[in-house]
Parts: sequence; C-alpha cells; structure tokens
Amino acid sequence: MIKQLMNQIEKTKAPICVGLDPMLSYIPEHVVKKSFEEFGETLEGAADAIWQFNKEIIDCTYDLIPSVKPQIAMYEQFGIEGLKVYKKTVDYCQEKGLLVIGDAKRGDIGSTSAAYAAGHIGKVTVGSRTYSGFDTDFLTVNPYLGTDGVKPFVDACNANDKGLFVLVKTSNPSSGEFQDKLIDGKPLYELVAEKVVEWGSECMDGEYSNVGAVVGATYPEMSRILRKLMPHTYFLVPGYGAQGGTAEDLKYCFNEDGFGAVVNSSRGIIAAYKKDAYAKFGPEHFGEASRQAVIDMVTDINRVL
Repeated sequence: MIKQLMNQIEKTKAPICVGLDPMLSYIPEHVVKKSFEEFGETLEGAADAIWQFNKEIIDCTYDLIPSVKPQIAMYEQFGIEGLKVYKKTVDYCQEKGLLVIGDAKRGDIGSTSAAYAAGHIGKVTVGSRTYSGFDTDFLTVNPYLGTDGVKPFVDACNANDKGLFVLVKTSNPSSGEFQDKLIDGKPLYELVAEKVVEWGSECMDGEYSNVGAVVGATYPEMSRILRKLMPHTYFLVPGYGAQGGTAEDLKYCFNEDGFGAVVNSSRGIIAAYKKDAYAKFGPEHFGEASRQAVIDMVTDINRVL
C-alpha cells in the first residue's frame, strides 16, 4: 500500500494529504441552511451539511493531491448519521482515485484491536460472506498497549495490502508529558520508534514499510532524530500551518530520495475561505479557496525540499 501512496505522490508532486475534519463552524452558512431546510436542525441535517461540504472540497482538489485524512471524531459527534457520511466520504474519495488515511487512532487489547482492524482496514465474516466495513487504505494506531495491541493491525495490513501510521511523536503541545519522558536514558518516543521499525519489518512494501509513524511538524529536531532511527518508515506529519509547523520544519521528515513523508493540513485547507489570504473567493466559492490553498501548500513544501 505504501508504494501506491508513493506513486500518487510522485504523480502529483504533492507530498500532502488534506485533512477532512469538518466542524459545522467551518461550513459556509448557505450550505448549512440548505441542509437544515431539507432535514431540519437534526443530526441528519448536520451530517448532510458535512457531506455537501466534503464533496465540494474533494471535487475541487482531487486532481492535485494523492491522499486525504478524514478524522473520524468529527463524524462520530453526529452519531450514526455522521458515521454514514464518514463512510460515504471514504468511498467518494476512493472513486476519485485518492488514498484514504482513516484517522481513528485505534488501539486496545488484542481481541478488540482485531475487531477494530477488521472494521477499518480488514474484513468481517457474516455467515458465508465477508465484508469490508469502512475500508480505508491506512489507519492511525495508538501503540500505548504494546505489541499485542498493534499486531492485529499489522496482520490486517499483510492480509489486505493496507497501511498503518503509529503515533510516535505527536504535534500537540502536551505530547511531551509522556512521549518525552526518559526511560533508560532514552525518551519514550525513541523507544516507540524502535518498536515501529520492528513491527514494520514484517510488513515491507519495497524500500518502505506499510507500518508508518505519526511525527509532528511542530518538533523539527525530534523529527531529525526519528528520521535517522526509522529510515524505511513513512511519516504522516501533522502540525503544518494552523498548528504552527512551517515548511522549513518539515525537511527533516523526508529522506534524501525526496520520499518518506506525507504532510497533513486540515482546517488550513478546508476552511481556507475564512483566511484573509483567500477572502476574495468568499463563502460561495469555498471549494476554489481550498484548491488555491492546496496549490500554495504544495509550492511552499516543494520550495524547501
């Protein structure tokens, strides 16, 4: 699966993914109003507004990008109706030729992880038939429970040609409360990185493993260390743009071959029309604002690479 992502990145010259993390506050008033007129101020109405918003952004950007990253929490908050739109969004993106990174940060005891893996990147058996649930191409995974919490996801990757991104050094301000703590003289994130390399050795897809790592753009010196520790691990890099990460901060995430990382931007793209730089597009043309934000992001990153 990681080869497919690399091929898409090479084709588009865009080592990025668009985070489809919609909040109702991001959606232009005219879109919300239309959905509420049809479905009322209900969970179904909110879900429809999210779907209309997502579809417009996808239609305006799919030819420029290799991948998207929908954060499932933004859909779960609207219950079953929201999850229906999550699945609808995944399917629509794949129809457009995009690879989908399901940002669900799953991870639990072995049997529960196996069920999560089946639902998101694997298959579930129903009588004599098998089905794929959410069927994303990649999934983010929390490694806190150790190997028996991660191995079911690795097994699902091998069985279904899928990929993972395991949380290693996250971009949020308080990540250091645990991740930076020293254990036997090493920060915890380095120990997690070593395990990611070990897990990934069972799941190689050419030069890189299908088991990747989440490494935040907001800690560039740490990403430099992690790149050396994980030369054959692909990085999913959050934190660019709205969270403060710059293109210069990203360069250590990449290898000398120009590969090794895919950089996420969420509200910086999907809510671009709200920013002064794209105000000329207005709410009516929010999709075009997102397209321009993608073009600008790609230019910015490639300038440094």
